[in-house]
Amino acid sequence: MYRFLLTRRWIALHIVVLLVIPAFVFLGRWQFGRFEERSASSDRITANLAAPPVPLTELTTVGGAVREQDRYRAVTATGTFDAAHQLLVRRRTQNRAVGFYVLTPLVTGEGRAVLVNRGWVRAGVTADALPEVPAPATDQVTVTGRLRPAESEESTGIRDLDGLPAGQVMLIDTAAIAPGLPYELFGGYVELTGQVPAAAAAPEPVTEPDVGSGGGLNLAYGVQWWLFIGVAVGGWLLLIRREAADLKAGADEESTEKVNA
Repeated sequence: MYRFLLTRRWIALHIVVLLVIPAFVFLGRWQFGRFEERSASSDRITANLAAPPVPLTELTTVGGAVREQDRYRAVTATGTFDAAHQLLVRRRTQNRAVGFYVLTPLVTGEGRAVLVNRGWVRAGVTADALPEVPAPATDQVTVTGRLRPAESEESTGIRDLDGLPAGQVMLIDTAAIAPGLPYELFGGYVELTGQVPAAAAAPEPVTEPDVGSGGGLNLAYGVQWWLFIGVAVGGWLLLIRREAADLKAGADEESTEKVNA
């Protein structure tokens, strides 16, 4: 009755099912891995945002790099803004509008400084028009902000371009910006959240990071892929039973016709 399973058509179907099952297992495990990774990242970011501020020097060094586990940690630094070396970071979207981040070095003394993202300003009327940028404070200030690693094309998906207008960059890449400054830079940069004394006018604050759902979609996709395994196996068995039933019905009908004959 089940010799039809060895026919060419059915062997092809067996091969397809045997290939599909491990593929679905792999895809499910990959989604579960992404779920665990994103959940851990979400938990870490939430904890970092809630942690009390610490001095900048505790988490980064001159010429160093910000560790991934310290992303979004609140830090403080005291110094004087260097408006002469301020930069505008292009193609940054906020409130569904394209604009610039205002990146101003904060000179902390002893030939050292940290890049501070003071906030966002809307782009000018044309691509070549400079935006209106509130000037930084001229006196010494203490800033508080979220510590961020230096940006790269890989981490942002933004392509770094040459030939930009003077004073503009595509990425907050500390290593690339440092050679053009008369002092050394701490690794990473600070996303400003507070300043003492407060500025009379300031760019729009950068929005707080979206922690997200912690990979909930990945968990759902992982379950979905593994459910597909059951669908594939169940469909395969259903087809076998249906084919066997059809063959049995045909054989019974043929046997009945012979008896009647």
